[in-house]
Amino acid sequence: MSRATDRFRRFLLPGLAFKAVIIGGGYATGREIAEFFLPSGPWGGLAAMALATAIWSLVAAATFWFAHVLGARDYRHFFEALLGRGWVLFELTYAVFIVLILAVFGAAAGAIVAATLGVPVLVGTLALMVAIIGCVAFGNRGVERMFVGVSILLYATYALFAALALSRVGDGIGKAFLAAPAPSGDWARGGVIYAGYNIIGAVIVLPVTRHFRKARDAVVAGALAGPLAMLPALIFFLAMTAYLPGIADAVLPSDYMLSRIGVPIFHVVFQVMIFAALLESGTGAIHAVNERVARTGLVLGPWRRAGLALAVLAPCMLIADRVGLVTLIGSGYSTIAWVMIALYVLPLLLVVLFRPRPASLSETTT
Repeated sequence: MSRATDRFRRFLLPGLAFKAVIIGGGYATGREIAEFFLPSGPWGGLAAMALATAIWSLVAAATFWFAHVLGARDYRHFFEALLGRGWVLFELTYAVFIVLILAVFGAAAGAIVAATLGVPVLVGTLALMVAIIGCVAFGNRGVERMFVGVSILLYATYALFAALALSRVGDGIGKAFLAAPAPSGDWARGGVIYAGYNIIGAVIVLPVTRHFRKARDAVVAGALAGPLAMLPALIFFLAMTAYLPGIADAVLPSDYMLSRIGVPIFHVVFQVMIFAALLESGTGAIHAVNERVARTGLVLGPWRRAGLALAVLAPCMLIADRVGLVTLIGSGYSTIAWVMIALYVLPLLLVVLFRPRPASLSETTT
């Protein structure tokens, strides 16, 4: 293995995996950005994004460090050490979270495929299910390769999107910021809630932290995870400000903007990228479940991994056929955020601050 590959796996892969888990659904379509950042206006939205990024980096660094010290590579062992018998509360919360996000992913995939190809919504939902099952069937190596490949597609697409947006609506972005007041109101609440329900991604991606050699690797990778995850959202947000106030109520803000930018080929490319983002997010969530089951001692070959994935995906994504994307995001995520902060973020930070070297943990930080 080359030094460059080794450093990539230790420092960047965890952040890309974290981005992969949180970017699906409302992030990739712009719906979550419209929900949590646009109401605060251009400057308030930027402040909320900066706050969310800082929270992600802090908690991801603490999570990766604690998991490295424990030798934990799945969320059950992590939370058994963090919460003791209270880990069951997290398991129940995570089950609700999985149902919610997979329903959102299914709804988003269905809406995108329907808008692009003119087929029934259910076709897009089923296509995403099959693709996720295919990715998780081959375990860690297959999932890591998918994260890297989709990340290249995603960052390249967002870079091109930024260039197009600036060339077509750059003046509108500037005018929106010049006319906007300084941050005020509930911008901090939006940043905390958005960070809170997404931060669980740091635990979901623990399987890819197997490449860490020492504690410093974990801290550096965690610090980088926040900016890596927020960069595409920042590009999206800046472009969205040029279309205020109409874009705030769009079910698919991405489709709203691309229709007005007026480059049909790129419109299709962007929709493909969003579908790929949904794929990597759904894959990360399901892979975490598979790894949690594998840690119980059950041997999971490709067929068992695929079967378990199908058993989780089918009931969750069928919910998407009955509940709209906006309803799912607006009604479920705020509650999940505060529960995650109480069960995960606060206990973790207390452990890191006041018990940095628990005697019960193996010493693996050198």
